Amino acid sequence: MSTEPERRRRRADVVGILEPNPHPLATVTIGIGAVVVLTVIGFFLGSVDIGLAKAFNTLHTGAVGAFTTAVYHVISPVPAIAITFVVAGIIWWRARDIRPALGFGMTIAITWLPSAVVKEIVHRARPDVALLPHPFPVQPDPGYPSGHTVYITAFVIALVWVVRETRWHQVARVAGVVAIVVVFLSVSIDAVHYPTDAAASILWALAVAPAARVVWVDWAMPRIPFLRPREGASVPLGRRH
Repeated sequence: MSTEPERRRRRADVVGILEPNPHPLATVTIGIGAVVVLTVIGFFLGSVDIGLAKAFNTLHTGAVGAFTTAVYHVISPVPAIAITFVVAGIIWWRARDIRPALGFGMTIAITWLPSAVVKEIVHRARPDVALLPHPFPVQPDPGYPSGHTVYITAFVIALVWVVRETRWHQVARVAGVVAIVVVFLSVSIDAVHYPTDAAASILWALAVAPAARVVWVDWAMPRIPFLRPREGASVPLGRRH
């Protein structure tokens, strides 16, 4: 039987995102429940926070407006996918193992892509540009939930898991929270989304990302021959000091 020091040493040799969830069924149940609840809520929101959307949009001037618009474009779908591939490639290179890279990328994808389906189901209109002081060009798709906000939140969660056993963990957590807040404010100030769109998207990712990780890393990967756990295959991205 392994001693506690041996178990800790073995965990330190596994990139954090690969560490099994001790409560997989509960985690997946919570994720599914959150999707159902947030979808139902979306049908009742209407334009309930149009006043708040207009208040945020008054800030869309000068450097602030330029910055929030840049943020919106930088994590639009195509750049976001490219960023994810680049970071996954770095994880693969640093860990010398494709599994944490795929765990990172697929956790984001499984969290993010279903939000686009719910967006079409709920079909909540974006803030009416005719009512906004600084309207953004009209976006063709519905607004709830915010794909940009789901993406950045899922990205942060997955990255924090990857570096969990390294000295970068706390840095990733703090920087990640800042990034999520910046995206929330950006889509709200641009008024491409209602603030409730963005808030619901953060809740979505917080609940769905752990379930997505369980489904892919704990359940699917062990059934794929070249992704099955191999003794000593994963090494930490950077030891704690």
